[in-house]
Amino acid sequence: MTEYDVIVVGAGMAGASLAAELAAGTKVLVLEQEDAPGRHATGRSAALYSEIYGNTVIRALTRASRPAILAENGRFARPRQCLHIARADQMERLEAFAALPDVASASRRMTAAEALAAAPLLRAGYVAAAVAELNAYDLDVDALHQHYLRRVRAAGGTVRCNACVTAGAFRAGLWHLEAGGETLRAPVVVNASGAWGDRVAAALGVAPLGLQPKRRTVALVPGPAGDGWSDGPAVIDIDERFYFKPDAGRILVSPADETPSAPCDAHPDDLDVAVAIDRMQAAAALPVSRVLASWAGLRTFTPDRTPAVGFDGVAEGFFWHVGQGGYGIQTAPAMGRLGAALALGRGVPSDLGDLGLAAADVAPARFGA
Repeated sequence: MTEYDVIVVGAGMAGASLAAELAAGTKVLVLEQEDAPGRHATGRSAALYSEIYGNTVIRALTRASRPAILAENGRFARPRQCLHIARADQMERLEAFAALPDVASASRRMTAAEALAAAPLLRAGYVAAAVAELNAYDLDVDALHQHYLRRVRAAGGTVRCNACVTAGAFRAGLWHLEAGGETLRAPVVVNASGAWGDRVAAALGVAPLGLQPKRRTVALVPGPAGDGWSDGPAVIDIDERFYFKPDAGRILVSPADETPSAPCDAHPDDLDVAVAIDRMQAAAALPVSRVLASWAGLRTFTPDRTPAVGFDGVAEGFFWHVGQGGYGIQTAPAMGRLGAALALGRGVPSDLGDLGLAAADVAPARFGA
């Protein structure tokens, strides 16, 4: 049997970022059930950083992640304007959104004419107004993910693939996990297994949180003829019924679907792809002759759509780090620091506290755990 200070289950962006923060001072093992990290949600992100996307806790975690996102001489991100648009019948929703203090400080209002000037692909008459972000970026998700995995290894941590956790028990102050044909021990186990979070908990005899994986579909279609559009903005419907953005000479589009799913290797549904294109074409003058590629990923939510970060209220030494929804990439730097600090008993990092985030906001105990 091999003993560690912390075993992190899941080597996607969530597990990798937390393990990187822990590894400098603790003996860390990261277990991944697949043959390589990032096979699922991490590798299927829309790769957009948006500080005004998501609920209050998500927005705080995103803002606190910006310094790390912009580090390494911009290797992880490059600016991408982002517009949240509204039709005339959606103006009440836009007004409420724009009035949120942290949204107002990170955005500016746009008239219909300004939105059309910024995004010429939009149809005249469709957009009544928009909110433009001040800090939005395209992300190099793989570069950020590999950065965290390298940090784990450089600090002496271990990342082990093909190591599915099949059973475990807590006794004599240690978790004893069965994974990859070995028995592994640690006083703390971090469950960062995304869509599989409740299944991992059940395998260890821990009550589930009620996590809900939801499928989201993305398609790539050809860009329009002509120049100038590839540096245009990402466009998000204020009711999040669709979004699209330029992507390496093509257009990435999603219907922003949330179809409940069991944990799995998600695949796109042709109907969802058609819905995405139809909604985009209602808003944008963009003929689509064919679909170049499509894929789907699972965005996993807690019952209140806010991440669960903290020790389980019943199972000793069991730490939850799940429920990032569709915001796991843009929040990873701050959420990794938050998870590591709470796992080590150090409290909420000061910069997150300054943004109004408290441990109770993300505590698994709010679900009765």
